[in-house]
Amino acid sequence: MIRRRVVVSGSVQGVFFRDTCRRTAEARGVAGWVRNVRDGTVEAVFEGDPESVQKLVEWAHQGPPAAVVDAVSVTEEEPEGLPGFEVR
Repeated sequence: MIRRRVVVSGSVQGVFFRDTCRRTAEARGVAGWVRNVRDGTVEAVFEGDPESVQKLVEWAHQGPPAAVVDAVSVTEEEPEGLPGFEVR
């Protein structure tokens, strides 16, 4: 199991980024969370098997159809064993 924290910048709030992220994570069996940040970015944590987490990180580089992603920062972290995926 691996864990990645991503911070996505661009036009990523108000475009169903969080809900689409949740649905994509659940479909791949990835645990974690996603939230809007006051600075206009979206922050997410993905935990799961390496291949599934990597697919979520790749998805974050484009997001849902209405999103315009300018940059994605990815940080490796120690897994916490989160039980599911939530929108915060």
